[in-house]
Amino acid sequence: MAGGNLSPRQKMINLMYLVFIAMLALNMSKEVLSAFGLLNEKLEVSNEKATLNNEMAYNGLKQKANDQPEKYAVMLEKYDGINSLSDEFYTYIEGIKTNITSNVKEADLESGNYEVMDKADELDQFFFQGDNYSKEGQKFVDYIHSYKKQAIETINSIPDSLIKAEQKESLAATIEERFKTGDENGEVKNQAWLNYHFEGFPLIASLTKLTNIQSDIKTTQEDVLSAMVQGQLTSDVSYSNYSTLLEQPKSAYYSGEEFDGAIVLGRVDASTVPDRAELTLDGRELKEGEDYEFAGGQVKMKVSAGRPGDHTLEGKLIFKEDGKEIEVPVSQTFATISKPNAAVISADKMNVVYRGVSNPLTISIPGIPDNKVSASAPGLSRASGSKYTMNPGTGRTVKITASGTLPDGQRVASSSEFRIKDIPRPSGTVRGEFGEIKMPRANLEISTIGAMLEDFDFDLNIAVSGFKFKVPGQPTVQVNGNKLDGRAKAALKRAGRGESVQIFDIEAYITNNRSYKLKKVSPVVVELTN
Repeated sequence: MAGGNLSPRQKMINLMYLVFIAMLALNMSKEVLSAFGLLNEKLEVSNEKATLNNEMAYNGLKQKANDQPEKYAVMLEKYDGINSLSDEFYTYIEGIKTNITSNVKEADLESGNYEVMDKADELDQFFFQGDNYSKEGQKFVDYIHSYKKQAIETINSIPDSLIKAEQKESLAATIEERFKTGDENGEVKNQAWLNYHFEGFPLIASLTKLTNIQSDIKTTQEDVLSAMVQGQLTSDVSYSNYSTLLEQPKSAYYSGEEFDGAIVLGRVDASTVPDRAELTLDGRELKEGEDYEFAGGQVKMKVSAGRPGDHTLEGKLIFKEDGKEIEVPVSQTFATISKPNAAVISADKMNVVYRGVSNPLTISIPGIPDNKVSASAPGLSRASGSKYTMNPGTGRTVKITASGTLPDGQRVASSSEFRIKDIPRPSGTVRGEFGEIKMPRANLEISTIGAMLEDFDFDLNIAVSGFKFKVPGQPTVQVNGNKLDGRAKAALKRAGRGESVQIFDIEAYITNNRSYKLKKVSPVVVELTN
């Protein structure tokens, strides 16, 4: 107003106008400050009442969750998340209010003398540092972002049975708007939210705004709980007493076959109990108490599943209505299959076969005899029945394909890919020990040098055909075989007590597969104890 390409006279007029406005503001400031103070008082009282109401509702929810956990346990768990999150944020803002009013006299706070809270210094110093946010200012904005984000995530995680999707979307949008912190367009375009709402305002105005945010937190708690309770009540009085049942003309289908079943509604109200039932299983009459019982509005069956195959449950349920008997027909089938004698267990990402060994595999297709199943892959051969062996060759992977014929003549096939890995690096051993070991000189002279695979799944017979022997200060000795020869023993005699001798470049091989080249064997270090 006082800048730009204006004449000195116009600049002076504009400046005087600003001074005039400031004088008017000073005359009104007492009333404005008092108005903010009274508004803050009302918000404080409202927050106290909301806290009490929310606490009463929360205690009621806990009681319901204790009485009816199947209905209210999940609701309590979800509300606990919002509740603790809100209480933490509310307490944090209360701490800010205590901090910025620490220099206001207790008497002025108690008497409502809000005219002394006309300066912006306390909050400006707390939230701002030059043109930037202070550490506390940034923390305050981050707290709002975090609370809003976590509150919306918690709402979206609430089951649709408690809050419908459209209600969750509406509630999330309300919270997004309630705690919006985007840039504002006032006198300064795209002004940061914290500057727009708090920088330069009288202390009592900022205090009122903080109290209003606390009010929004309490409202959010109330909105979430109300939405969940309303959702549960709606569920209780609608179709919650019904369950979907599947009617199908046969009990089992093959893959790719058209499924012609039908979904129907069935009432599962615990108060709806038949007066009696007349039921048969495969033509055999069933007796109440022995073969079935009434429980929770259902007819609980207690019969044997019988031999493998399809079984038919027929009869009728009889209800009394207006003094008359109403019959509800029963016609259901179920299938019994043979009990498996072994589990099918597979470890994800552990489909591995090792090169250089004979890997045992079991290959079968449920429902198809082993003699109707065939499998193929490079290096795969059948041992007997469903037992196969795999001796992989080159490459990093091998695909095994299994196929078979179903009883109806339909052919099925599937494949699995296995990784091919080399046998891991063996460790050299002396007297069956590996790594760094201690032993007397005489024991080492007669010990056998070997190689072993630590924690390997296959028990391979590995032999040693030679190694190198090194005594400190002595030339390295090349030894043929798996024991110290004369030259190695002579070098060993010149070693001192406590010195360490090395056995390395151990030449090892698999006794039944000498063509496979093992990885380099780890050396052994022996410290002489005498």
